Amino acid sequence: MPIYLPEVGPELTFPSPNQALQEPDGLLAMGGDLAPARILAAYQQGIFPWFARGEPILWWSPSIRALFQPGQLTLNRTLRKQCRRLGYRFSVNQAFAEVIAGCAAPRVKQQDTWILPAMQQAYLELHRQGQAHSIEVWQQDELVGGLYGLAIGQLFCGESMFNRQPNTARLALVVLQQQLERYQAGWIDCQLPNPYLEQLGVMPMPRSDYLQLLHRLAAENIPAACWQPQSLELNDGT
Repeated sequence: MPIYLPEVGPELTFPSPNQALQEPDGLLAMGGDLAPARILAAYQQGIFPWFARGEPILWWSPSIRALFQPGQLTLNRTLRKQCRRLGYRFSVNQAFAEVIAGCAAPRVKQQDTWILPAMQQAYLELHRQGQAHSIEVWQQDELVGGLYGLAIGQLFCGESMFNRQPNTARLALVVLQQQLERYQAGWIDCQLPNPYLEQLGVMPMPRSDYLQLLHRLAAENIPAACWQPQSLELNDGT
C-alpha cells in the first residue's frame, strides 16, 4: 500500500522512491497537500503529484522516466517551413497563467483534466516564487501553444503542454531546450513515456539512473537570466 502523508504540517519528507508500487507502477504516497514547499521537496526526490478529480492527492515515482537529452530536439524541414509560413514567435514566462489554462482545457480525446483548480493554483504560486516557468508560442498576439514545468537546478521537469495549432507543443519543446542550452546542458524530464514523446525520440531511463542524474543536476544552479520574461529566438538550423 502507498504511504499516507499528513494533510498539513511542517513534515515534508517522502518515502524513498524505491518503495513505489509496481502496480500501479510508481505510486508511492497519498495525501498531504499541494503547498509549494511540499511540491518542491517531491521533485527534488524524483516524485511528482498526479491525480484525477475525486481522488486524493497521489504522489508518483515511476520505474521508467522519459527524458530528452541535450541537443536532441531539432526542427525538421516541415517544421521550419511551418514556422516561416505562419510567422510564429516565442517567449518565456510572459503568459504562465494562460499556458497552464491552455494545458488544463478539455481535449478532443480527453474531456476531463488532471490539472484541477488546486493544481493550477499551486503551480501559479510556484511561478510567483520563481520556480515554475512557461514557454509560449504566439501567432501575432494569439497564444497557440506552450508548456510549463519546474526548474530543479539544471533539470527542467515538464508538467504539461498544449497545441492550438499543429505542432506548436513540439515547437515549444525545441525552444525550451535551446533556451536551456544557452545557459547549461539542456536536460528535460517529461515524467512518463507516451507515443507522442516517443515519436520525438524521448529516452526511457530507469528510476535508479534518473535519480542519479537528478541528484547531479539539482546541485547545479542555472542563471536567473534564463527565466527572465523575454522574447526568444528560434534557431531553425539554417
